[in-house]
Amino acid sequence: MNWELIIKWLPKIAEGGLLTLELVAIAVIAGLLLAIPLGIARASRHWWLRALPYAYIFFFRGTPLLVQLFLVYYGLAQFEAVREGPLWPFLRDAYWCAVVTLTLHTAAYIAEILRGSIQAIPPGEIEAARALGMSNLRTLVHIILPRAARIGLPAYSNEVILMLKASALASTITLLELTGMSRTIIARTYQPVEIFFAAGVFYLVAAYVLVQGFRLLERRLRVDACQGR
Repeated sequence: MNWELIIKWLPKIAEGGLLTLELVAIAVIAGLLLAIPLGIARASRHWWLRALPYAYIFFFRGTPLLVQLFLVYYGLAQFEAVREGPLWPFLRDAYWCAVVTLTLHTAAYIAEILRGSIQAIPPGEIEAARALGMSNLRTLVHIILPRAARIGLPAYSNEVILMLKASALASTITLLELTGMSRTIIARTYQPVEIFFAAGVFYLVAAYVLVQGFRLLERRLRVDACQGR
């Protein structure tokens, strides 16, 4: 193991790692905001309200993330209306294409997590809120969503870790995040073992920090495995 080589290129690897963390942070936060209305609609008793989010979730869960990245980065540019539209300055940039795709992809999974969490809430809690005279909106804001957040937090933490690893696919659309930067360095040094080892350690450390952070949050919110029963 050539440690001098690793130390030499460590700043560049860290630069790619920071971009990876930035992509993941934006995707999981924006994806959560997008997933809230989708998850609520999916948990509705009305079939017509469930239909649209179901189609969205079915597409993004049923197709590979790599295909979705290619469709956004290469596919949208084929339409003249997109190239002449106001969003073209963003959609022609690999960074924003990756952000949009990762956000849409993770939102589908988070929406299903939220749907399952809402449906796992004991009916007695919702009935108690209605017995106290709370409106449907107040019940949703003060009872259903906070309770669903506690139930779904462990699954959400797993989704964040998965997105951290899935972000490596952004390198396929020329983005120099951690994996993309590592491949660029390897093309210059012809030393794949050392560079990918350093990148792997970065992924491992980042995942460990995220896991510990979510465990602390679960402990603070008193999340346990039986609270949905």
